[in-house]
Order: sequence, then C-alpha cells, then structure tokens
Amino acid sequence: MDAAELLSPGLSLATPELLSVYGTLYLAGSMAAARDDDRDATRAFLAEARKSAVRLGRDANYVWTAFGPTNVRIHEVATAIELGDIQVAVDVGPRLDTSGLPIERRARHGLAVAHAYSLRNRTDDALTALLEAETIAPEQVRHHYLSRQLTMSWIRRQKGKPGFQLAALARRLNIV
Repeated sequence: MDAAELLSPGLSLATPELLSVYGTLYLAGSMAAARDDDRDATRAFLAEARKSAVRLGRDANYVWTAFGPTNVRIHEVATAIELGDIQVAVDVGPRLDTSGLPIERRARHGLAVAHAYSLRNRTDDALTALLEAETIAPEQVRHHYLSRQLTMSWIRRQKGKPGFQLAALARRLNIV
C-alpha cells in the first residue's frame, strides 16, 4: 500500500510502465490479503489492479511485470485457491488464454490450475495441467516446490504403482 500510494499522484497521466507497476503492487497485495484470509482486502486489491489493467488496455510486459487483464484474472484464480474457493479456480483457471504472457507466468498459472484440480480430487486433470506447464517451462516446473508437492501427493494416493505419466514425471522431478 505504501509503495502504491507513492505512485498514485502520477496516475492521472500514467505511463504504461507506471500503470503496470502500480497494478502489480495491488496484485501482490491481493495475494498477501488472501493468504491472510482477508476476503474484503483481497477483493479491494484485485479491483484496484483491474482498474489499472483496464486503463492499460492489454497484456504487456512493461518493467518485466507481465501486467494486464490476463494477469489480473490469473491472480483471481490464485487468490481463490488461497481463500479455499476451489470451484471458482477450477471454473475460471483452465479457460484463461495465457498465450500472450511470458513463459514464467504461463507455467505458474498451469501449476495453480493443477493445484486447484488436485484439491478437487481431479488428479487426471491436475496431472494433465502440470504436464502442460512442464511443456511450457520444464526447468521451472522441475524446480518449483508446488510441482514436487503435488506429484508426491498423487503418488502417495495411488493404490499400487503409479501410472506411466506420473512415474515419469516423478523421475524428472527427482522424487523417486
């Protein structure tokens, strides 16, 4: 909030860079509020980020923020997961077209979708989402704690040996 308030005097004549940084600060705030289980603050932060995204008018990567309407939607999914609104994440997350965003954001969103599916016990869909994220950014998926955590939980849930795709993923993540 303090950083965003420092930027707010320039919003009337904001450059795309300023809008992107300002909106990104509110996206970070939305995640912090969601992790604190503060629904009102989460909604307020997302609303302010959405205003900046609307003013920006498109997805962009000014100042390496990957900020725009799609990143706001990605954060709506991520905050829904944090707040336990898993069905919202499952309904919205898989339908988002992230193809215009940097690889890191696309892969991270894929991990969030896999997480949401897994929380709904839709392991096949979760594995598919994780494998798609791995196709986009193999190194990021290989070293991200969430991909490792999800894969280990799926293996533990298995009755008997894990399927070929899951076993191969576990090997690539150095879990087995």
